Amino acid sequence: MSEQKYAISQYPDVDAIYQQLDALVSQPLRPLKREAMQAVLEYYDSKCARSKQLTDEAKQIIPGGVQHNLAFNYPFPIAIEKAQDAHLWDVDGNRYIDFLQAGGPTMLGSNYAPLREKVFELLRSCGPVTGLFHEFELKLARLIQSYMPSIEMFRMLGSGTEGVMAAIRAARTFTKKKYVIKVGGAYHGWSDGMIYGLHVPGTGRLEAKGIPHGGTSATQEFFPNSLSALRRHLILNRVRGGTAAVILEPVGPESGTRPVPYDFNRKVRELCDEFGALLIFDEVVTGFRLGMRGAQGYFGVKPDLTVFGKCITGGYPMAGGVGGRADVVSCFAAGIGGTGERAYIGGTLSANPLSCVAGYYALKEMERTNAPLIAGKAGDRLTAGLQNIITRLGLPFVAYNQGSIVHLETSGVMLLDLHNPIRTLKELKPRKHMIEEMGAAYMANGLITLAGSRMYTSLADTDAVIDEALNRFETVLSCIEGVK
Repeated sequence: MSEQKYAISQYPDVDAIYQQLDALVSQPLRPLKREAMQAVLEYYDSKCARSKQLTDEAKQIIPGGVQHNLAFNYPFPIAIEKAQDAHLWDVDGNRYIDFLQAGGPTMLGSNYAPLREKVFELLRSCGPVTGLFHEFELKLARLIQSYMPSIEMFRMLGSGTEGVMAAIRAARTFTKKKYVIKVGGAYHGWSDGMIYGLHVPGTGRLEAKGIPHGGTSATQEFFPNSLSALRRHLILNRVRGGTAAVILEPVGPESGTRPVPYDFNRKVRELCDEFGALLIFDEVVTGFRLGMRGAQGYFGVKPDLTVFGKCITGGYPMAGGVGGRADVVSCFAAGIGGTGERAYIGGTLSANPLSCVAGYYALKEMERTNAPLIAGKAGDRLTAGLQNIITRLGLPFVAYNQGSIVHLETSGVMLLDLHNPIRTLKELKPRKHMIEEMGAAYMANGLITLAGSRMYTSLADTDAVIDEALNRFETVLSCIEGVK
């Protein structure tokens, strides 16, 4: 491997980014010109007829017409038929540059052929699931452990949400404390306790419909990057029985949409040690995307527990898990012949042969090809190009990246919070609608993003792919109101 081990070539200037983001949110919206947006809607009507037909039919039997939030886009979802490397094709034959990458896990690009062949071999010999032990469960666990020394023991599960649920249950079992503290606005899946403070900091139970108050009563949030607020929670909890764990996305909430200073994770580690709380890293996105040693290797911080998601199977199904300190993770084994108190978790399809074989060879290929670094360089190239376009067009938009995680903020909707509730309530809908329109415009110009503001680059993103994408982004951004 080269001397550089991580996808982040230079950590962003967080203070400067927040100054730009604050300036963006403090001024009026700069949406697409109405004639440009009309052309976008005409693209959908004329070029995506089959997608519209399928998703209209789906609405009759599937709530909202899609099964996952990532699949919805304005004005209607696009139905994908083919995926290969850096591109997706829809059922109408339109080709797109894929910066969604299934929400982040496909570091090798979509439908990576060498990995696909290993999965085919497994299907021919064993099939996808047996319900019993398979050798690749052990091989995958050992491989993950070899990359991340904090993983003394590892338990595979079916998703990142399940991994978070298990990590919190283990933390409470081990520490015999109940409170869990998260950063407001962070996404840690959709389990009852983690819906608290979802997406918008300070909102508490706003998204907790269908969840009894008891389901969130032991979850707390603090505003992003406020170590003093975290300390206050820890002090108060100490007199109420203590904090079981603090859980973080190590690059910041929503994959770094609100980036953290470089030393933030180290300072949280110190606070956890001071107050006897466990530190949980949610590396569903950053695990292996920042490098084979994850965000914990990059920041030089050792969490007690680490949550994984789709990254550990290269995007193949039933992908998630939790690993960490042996004395904590051993709580999961207590009901299978272990000793001590049992933290009950399950999952019939967890660690199925297909997932484990896919995960093992995906990680081996990522290491062999140096995929995290190559994807990180693609992210650098994309970000530099976007910054150049923004400057030349005189736009207030903000582009920055943490390796292969690229952010392009145009409406600032993800930067609203309850520090200013009147402005947030007034501006949330129009800013949300603007980002929906931007996402639609990108797609109409052959670019698939995550919610119109986030991109994940991969091994498949060559200089030619990135340069083509930048030309397409410029076409969209040139149509913003006020640009001549």
